[in-house]
Amino acid sequence: MNAKSSVIFLPVSDITKTYHFYHEILGLPVHQKQGDSLYIFDTGYGYWGFCQYGNGRKALSGEKGVCLSLNLASNEEVISRYEELKDQVTIFKTPARHPVYPVYSFFIFDPDRYVVEYQKVIE
Repeated sequence: MNAKSSVIFLPVSDITKTYHFYHEILGLPVHQKQGDSLYIFDTGYGYWGFCQYGNGRKALSGEKGVCLSLNLASNEEVISRYEELKDQVTIFKTPARHPVYPVYSFFIFDPDRYVVEYQKVIE
């Protein structure tokens, strides 16, 4: 079996804030909207789905939770994206080379404190 694509679904507390963050601020296209409580965003290589469940399901977030990474083409693009976003989002970590992994990246928090990383994997 060859999968056509992949999507990860994550719970959120306010789908309107999530839509604003991922579409209006980060610029991810909406792949699909399902009802009033679920958006699926196209990352270019797969999909991130966010759902406001009615059962009080908590976000898997914070610095020890889920990290959603977007890969960029160069360190310069990482820095440029950081400069574009730094005054619009909550910064978790500024651009730097990771001390263990071959990655140059920065980290931000979304409205539910999911960590979003913009990175360049150093080859």
